This record gives sequence, structure tokens and C-alpha cells, in this order.
Amino acid sequence: MVFTHNMADWLGFSVDKEWLEENIRWKDFKTGVRLGRLLREDKTSLVLYEADSEVTVDAFMPHSHPGGECYLVLEGEVWDEDGTYPTGSIVWMNRETTHTPKTRGKTLILVLWPEGVKSV
Repeated sequence: MVFTHNMADWLGFSVDKEWLEENIRWKDFKTGVRLGRLLREDKTSLVLYEADSEVTVDAFMPHSHPGGECYLVLEGEVWDEDGTYPTGSIVWMNRETTHTPKTRGKTLILVLWPEGVKSV
């Protein structure tokens, strides 16, 4: 089950891209997608995903999250089998939910993985 809510009408924020580039170690997947790990404690990770506007539609592989997944769309749009999530959307996916996210335009999302991620 997916829980989502668009907060764009009442939530405003800006992203300091210069700070991100200076302070985050990015892993480039060579598909137009980069991952920046902000914090990891045991099996829980807080990460940023950045996708270029020209990202290939299959840049994200199908995967699941043993402990669920929560993310906030900071910029752009994410969509998957369950819906479309524009800038300002918060999305929660239950434990063991499987999905294949895709993005439209330049996209930045803040992701919390309570027990990590695994390929399917």
C-alpha cells in the first residue's frame, strides 16, 4: 500500500545545490542518476537521489524495501506503478513494497530507507 500527500500548496523550501555539491559524496550510476548518502545508522539510510532531465526511463531498477520507504520530492516528479508524485509530495510505501520508480524532468528526492533496499 502507498500513502501519499501533496504538500506543495502549503510547504515551501529551497535546496542549496552548491552546499550539496560541496558536502555530499555522490555515487554516479552512469544512467543520469546519482545517489548521495546523508546518514546511515545500522540498516537505516537517509539518502538523496538526483536524476537528470534526460535520464533514461529505465534508470531505476525494480526493487523493494524490507522496512518500507518514505520520500519527499524536492524537485521534479516521480511516478511508478501506484501513482504520480510531483514536487512537494511525501510518499510512504509499506514493508516489502516493490516498485520501479521513474522521473520526469530534473528530479531530487530525499529518501528514508528504514531497513535498506534490495533488488528484485
